[in-house]
Amino acid sequence: MCADTTETVSYKDTLNLPRTDFPMRAGLPKREPGWLERWARIGVYQKLREKARAETREPFTLHDGPPYANGHLHIGHALNKTIKDMIVRSHQMMGFDARYIPGWDCHGLPIEWKIEEKYRQKGRDKDAVDIVEFRQECREFAAGWVDIQREEFKRLGVTGNWENPYLTMDFHAERVIAEEFQKFLMTGTLYQGSKPVMWSPVEKTALAEAEVEYHDHVSHTIWVKFPIVAVNGSEELVRELTGGDASKSGAVAQELGSDFANTNVVIWTTTPWTIPQNRAVCYGPKIGYGLYRVTEAAQDNWAKTGEKYLMADALAESIFAQARVEAYERVRDVTPLMLDALTMKHPLRGVPGGEGEWDYDVPMLPGDHVTDDAGTGFVHTAPSHGDDDYQIGVKFDLPMTYNVLEDGSYRADLPLFGGKRILKPNGKEGDANKAVIDVLASGNLLMARGKLTHSYPHSWRSKAPLIFRNTPQWFAAIDKPVGDGQDMHGKTIRERALTEIDNVKWTPQSGRNRLHSMMEARPDWVLSRQRAWGVPLTCFTKNGTRPDDAEFLLRNEEVNARILEAFEAEGADAWYKDGAKERFLSGIVNSDDYTQVMDILDVWFDSGSTHAFTLRDREDGTEDGIADVYMEGTDQHRGWFHSSLLQSVGTTGRAPYRQVVTHGFTLDEKGMKMSKSVGNTIVPEEVIKQYGADILRLWVAQTDFTVDQRIGPEILKGVADSYRRLRNTMRFMLGSLADFSDADRTDPADMPELERWVLHRLSELDEVVRDGYAKFDFQGVFQAIFTFATLDLSAFYFDIRKDALYCDGDTARRRAARTVLDILFHRLTTWLAPILVFTCEEIWLERYPGDDSSVHLVDIPETPADWRDAALAEKWSTVRRVRRVVTGALEVERTNKVIGSSLEAAPTVFVGADVAEVLGTVSFDDMCITSDIAVSTEDAPAGAFTIEDVEGIAVSFAKADGEKCQRCWKILPDVGTHAHPGVCGRCDDALG
Repeated sequence: MCADTTETVSYKDTLNLPRTDFPMRAGLPKREPGWLERWARIGVYQKLREKARAETREPFTLHDGPPYANGHLHIGHALNKTIKDMIVRSHQMMGFDARYIPGWDCHGLPIEWKIEEKYRQKGRDKDAVDIVEFRQECREFAAGWVDIQREEFKRLGVTGNWENPYLTMDFHAERVIAEEFQKFLMTGTLYQGSKPVMWSPVEKTALAEAEVEYHDHVSHTIWVKFPIVAVNGSEELVRELTGGDASKSGAVAQELGSDFANTNVVIWTTTPWTIPQNRAVCYGPKIGYGLYRVTEAAQDNWAKTGEKYLMADALAESIFAQARVEAYERVRDVTPLMLDALTMKHPLRGVPGGEGEWDYDVPMLPGDHVTDDAGTGFVHTAPSHGDDDYQIGVKFDLPMTYNVLEDGSYRADLPLFGGKRILKPNGKEGDANKAVIDVLASGNLLMARGKLTHSYPHSWRSKAPLIFRNTPQWFAAIDKPVGDGQDMHGKTIRERALTEIDNVKWTPQSGRNRLHSMMEARPDWVLSRQRAWGVPLTCFTKNGTRPDDAEFLLRNEEVNARILEAFEAEGADAWYKDGAKERFLSGIVNSDDYTQVMDILDVWFDSGSTHAFTLRDREDGTEDGIADVYMEGTDQHRGWFHSSLLQSVGTTGRAPYRQVVTHGFTLDEKGMKMSKSVGNTIVPEEVIKQYGADILRLWVAQTDFTVDQRIGPEILKGVADSYRRLRNTMRFMLGSLADFSDADRTDPADMPELERWVLHRLSELDEVVRDGYAKFDFQGVFQAIFTFATLDLSAFYFDIRKDALYCDGDTARRRAARTVLDILFHRLTTWLAPILVFTCEEIWLERYPGDDSSVHLVDIPETPADWRDAALAEKWSTVRRVRRVVTGALEVERTNKVIGSSLEAAPTVFVGADVAEVLGTVSFDDMCITSDIAVSTEDAPAGAFTIEDVEGIAVSFAKADGEKCQRCWKILPDVGTHAHPGVCGRCDDALG
């Protein structure tokens, strides 16, 4: 008996519609803190360690490069810590014991400055404060910022041992830093030398290259006359000029004397303040030089008519133009042997008021560092104020000068310039340059002057310009054989470092090349700083000895042990307490014979030593004291990566890391560097308030962090859109899995092909995800998952199986689909958990809401090998290719308002026989979400729909025949012929 099809019945309540409390709107900013509290309450990080011990997992350790404890986090911090967290979480979920001990760099100048600033505001003199009291204030300041930054890092969702981080100011850490320094002392690589180093007159301390940044700076430029006072021809020069005829030597000497009479060698410099320290002039042996005479110049010009100058031929035109010379002539060639014969006087010699200070001759010396790219081809050489200059000074035994004091002023008794300052205390230019220029100008010793904007070294802390200044400093010799009796991959620190660089895996590989070239060219390591807040150089010098004497440094293991014992109990403050010298030396040596060194260590030595007191000494460190990975920004090739390698090879002979991963800098949406003054900064806290931390984390995952990344409002909107699409995919799964249990589970072997194709894709994707996480390719991982979720699942599998999930009764097809959804749930939540830490926890708790439940306590499920089915994948690739043409044809009809839904269609698809055979084995109407579909191997009619890049497939549209099922909405001929009114046979069976 047939039902009456005219009756309209509501079957909505009979459908298996998705049921879930998982909201469409995430509300992350308000909800994320609750999950953080939950993780702390149930002790997720501690539970993972317990699980690892129980399962004897292989350890994986990322060693944290310590941020500086002196301010709120910026977007670079957020990027850095999020990448680290993704590395740790993904390796944990792939079966490792992934440990993460966060750390902080607590010593150094920025913190001192903050305390000094507080003193200045109170009118208090820092030098009048007891040093131990001052250091205690620094310690308290750093501790306060550690607490603030710890909470800011945790808000990003970063997991780790937050209750017990490492701090460079912990007593044990200070003890180990001193111990590592003592190894340099005992192996003979430590020495005191007097050489020019990067010096901050504002901060009154030496700086390492890693503490230097380069900014545009306007410098004075001067072209200075060095008058020639003697021509001392060598036998070699005479032979060159006479062709070996000794009888002509007198005439040649007379000719040279005449040519070079009243002649100036002209030099160019951007540091006029260094002229009083000049000791030589250098020329380039491979450069062409000429003797030039001014033939026409204005009467008031500094370069006078008739004056002669020596200069590089390639630069003569530009020099005379700068000097406003109207005409000049080239008198003769000048060879290197001629230059060797010249002696000049110091330009300040004979200047009124300077008598006695500069009454010396200046030699002409060869120097390979001299070029004719700019300047004059001659280089003014002050060994106390430049590395090239210093090397020339050592080679030719030139005197060092000590005219410039620690605050950048000339010594008070320096004639003409005493007390003049290169820089003022605020970092602005002082009066030294002008004073030198004025004296030179008054003595007719300038050829020209000007100004130049160029890249110049500045302190990364004070932002003030630096100078090169000769001071006694403590160095680690990197080219001296280490006196420990071991080869350890090379006898010197440099050799060891260069060898170890090639034993490390670099991501990206360019990091290897960068650090290698730096290590090849770097000078000795300047270890000392003239400040108060840090770990001191725990050594003593013997009174009455010179730095090159064997007894200059006290090397005594018993003394060292006393110092370390005190530091372990009291911290490095023990070095500064009254009677410290006697405490450490008495009973071992006569303390009156020694002077205690009061400099502190370069903070890069502190952070470079963190592997020793974190990886080596802690229970949650590593057995061999080596980290699996270091991960920091690209600037750390000259910073932490660099100093850690130097420090470690100097004491152990090996690198402290197996892998080094580098990220780029964060720029605004236009690719510009972020700056508060420009107003283009992105503050993590503000992003979290607006979107939540998961959106910030997703931005990190969507970028290629190995290069510079961009972030801004529009980019974050795009990230949020991707998040919403992914969230909706997960919501559909949750809704469709309501009440799913093991009783509903289907074995893969019994599943329809479509479900087995999904499992095949999961097998492929599992390999991509694991490989990507292992290589730290989070962009590749997320893109693969997102593409799968949006194209393979939402736009294909879910779209097709909605009908079976909603409308089927307890069918094998529906059970198989729900089984696959359960498998998808466990894969997607664990794959994405290292990235979307909060959202995946929310999704997980929707199904597993227990008190101790957390997605972060489980691993990525293993994927059975038999899910992989290449032949099936090839078949379904054909099905999807044909489906694409069908859906394209239906979209045209929908756009033209011919149909409103694809279920109103019953098209015919024209394909070849091989494709028809494939389509005949699947329910192709279900695949295309049509009420019916015909497959034909005949020629397609004219006007049939095709897609240009899909050959051999055409579609002819037709409407479906029959009535619309009131339950599933398919249009079928049998609707209305069953017991339940207005439904098709499938729905009638489902209704029972």
